[in-house]
Amino acid sequence: MEGHAEYAEEGEDIICAAVSALALNFFNSVETFTEDEFEGGAGQENMQFEFRFTSEISPESKLLMNSLILGLRNIEKDYGKSYINVKYKEV
Repeated sequence: MEGHAEYAEEGEDIICAAVSALALNFFNSVETFTEDEFEGGAGQENMQFEFRFTSEISPESKLLMNSLILGLRNIEKDYGKSYINVKYKEV
């Protein structure tokens, strides 16, 4: 994930806040509730979030990933592709 939604002024952008909360919750949930190995992190400057599994993906992590995607797609549906455009690829 990267970029800013520019839905509102910095500090008041509910789309950026929602996406950030979903991304950080995903990261923390995988770390807390699974044994899966991963690497990644978040950057503040351009709202970057990188995450990559470095081991086999457990069913729990697949569920958490699907939950993240569902949340992001719902934000996209509610606010439009002008503010959030969900694209992902499996590698």
